[in-house]
This record gives sequence, structure tokens and C-alpha cells, in this order.
Amino acid sequence: MTETAPRPTLEAVAERAGVSRATVSRVVNGAHGVREALAERVRRAVEELGYVPNQAARSLVTRRHRAVAVVAAEPETRVFSDPYFAQQLRGIGKELTAHDNQLVLLLTEGREDHARVGRYLAGGHVDGALVFSLHLHDPLPGLVRRAGVPTVFGGRPDWDDGVDDVVYVDSDNRGGARAAVRHLAGLGRTRVAHITGPLDQTSAADRLAGFLDVRADTDPGLVAHGDFTAGGGERAMRELLDRRPDLDAVFAANDLTAAGALRVLRERGRRVPDDVAVVGFDDMLPVAEQTDPPLTTVRQDIEGMGRLMARLLLRGLEDGPAGGARRDDGDDPGAPETGPSALVLPTTLVHRATA
Repeated sequence: MTETAPRPTLEAVAERAGVSRATVSRVVNGAHGVREALAERVRRAVEELGYVPNQAARSLVTRRHRAVAVVAAEPETRVFSDPYFAQQLRGIGKELTAHDNQLVLLLTEGREDHARVGRYLAGGHVDGALVFSLHLHDPLPGLVRRAGVPTVFGGRPDWDDGVDDVVYVDSDNRGGARAAVRHLAGLGRTRVAHITGPLDQTSAADRLAGFLDVRADTDPGLVAHGDFTAGGGERAMRELLDRRPDLDAVFAANDLTAAGALRVLRERGRRVPDDVAVVGFDDMLPVAEQTDPPLTTVRQDIEGMGRLMARLLLRGLEDGPAGGARRDDGDDPGAPETGPSALVLPTTLVHRATA
């Protein structure tokens, strides 16, 4: 049987560095007040001995677990198949890793999942939560608030529980939609259709509102409901062509929806963009650059949104309650601040071949 070597202790590090145990503890736990020369000796001893802090003991001292729950209000089949979530999780993961925090992914699909997530958050396992992809009447905001953990939300909130200090990060969905529809109008398209996302999510509702800002008098027959999936885009596109075969443009609520719409247009013998121009939303490169033809779309910084969500939460954990979100001018000079607890990132239209 192979014997396991004993783990290096705090005392061993102190002896190697020639300092007190208390000094080692302060350096390892990130406390201030240690001269840089001593701190460097401690860090060198930690590396030489391969010392790994006991996380349980460290948590007792710092009252931090260095773990953050990332809660997606979607089933796992959606999260692991949609590149949107991969990009957002990549941004969150990069920011947490850079600050030595662990990502704990929690997914919700039904009532039992909500109860499980609520118990986990209330159990003191994590320092805070990042919550995104909420739907109307979703119980998650209430569960998170009752758990008492600092939280940052992804997407504009759409609930009224009498509390105004909600911290969130979003993109300018309404403005991006307006830019897309104005671009189609500038091409001379007069019968512009819209395939929505699920309207129980604020991003989809805001994109529909942006469409209607430009096309206030649109024929209701030119609006079809989708669900942010390629299959939903196919169904909606068939419905639109059956109702309005004379349509000459489509604004799709996201790139997956647009990809589905393009497949149906090709099946029906419609040339893109000659007969029908198409614009999507997101600029997810695995989708937008591989459609046939490549997709003109509204770009939002999905990975950047995830990164900012994590940054705001970690800043709140260091400085106090998460309600103190501030703009980070150094890293994101283009991000307009819409309130003390909101960051709304700009969107831009990316021209490719479909419009």
C-alpha cells in the first residue's frame, strides 16, 4: 500500500520562512499589514513546500467560502446545447477563477429544483449568487432574497417585490432591435416580420418593443412567437410565410431563431437576401458565421456580461452589500450606467450577407 505523505502545515511554512505562524496566516488569507519582504518569503515557502490552506479553517477566519453559485433558470438540456449559455458561463468562470473563487452551477427546471436550490443557498455553502435567464413569475428572486445571499442578476428584472436595490447586468435589447429594424427599412424593405423570443423573458419583450418602436403600425400577422431555439424559428417562419407570403424581411429575436428561419426560407425557395433579408440578435459566432449565408446580426457582449456579473458580485463581497454596483470605467468605457445598481451594455449591428 502506498503511504501518503503528510500535508505541509502552517507551522512548517512559518519555520521555512523564518516568521511567526500569525504572519503566515495573514499572508495566506490575504490580510494587510505584512511587509512585502516578509510576505514574499512566506509565498516562496508556500510554493516550495506545496502548502494548501485548509479551506474549512480558512472560512472560519475569513467568513468566506470563495465559492459562488451560478443559477440558470433553465433545464440542463437547454443550458448545455445553447452556445449563449456557454459564452456567459465562460465569462463568469474567467472572472471567478482570476479571483480564486469556485463556480458552483445550479440548474432549475421544476418546483423540486427550486426548493433544492433555495435550501442550498440558505445553507451557507456559497458567498453569493449569480442568477440569469429568469422567466416571468419565476420564484428564484424570492428564494434568493430569503436565503440572504448577495446576488447579481443577468438581465433586466421584471418583478415587483417592493425592493429597489436589485443589481443586474444587461444588454441594450430594445436599442439593438431598433437598429436592426431601421437597417432593414434602410434597405427598402417594407413588409418586415418579427419572430419573437419567449415573451416571459425581458430580453425577448424588450426586442419586441424595439421592433414596434420602428414599426408601430405593423400588421399583427407579421409577428410570430418563437422560443429562442432553431426549432422555434422554423415553426414561426413557416407560420409567417403561410400568413404573409409577400414578406420581404425578418428580424429574428436571436441567432438560433434566425438559423431556423433561414432553413425554412431555403426550403420554400426564397433567396436571401434578394427575396427576404434576415437579421438576428446576439452575434454568437458558432451560429452567425456558419449559417448559409452568414448572418447579419446585432452583437451583444455575452461573455462580457458574465464577466461583469461576477465582478460586481465580488466587489460587493469585498466592499459590502451587492447593492453598491458601480461602473468600471477602466475596463468597460462603453458601458452606460442606467442606475446605481444596473449596467446596460451597448449593442452594435454586424453586417454580413443576409441583410
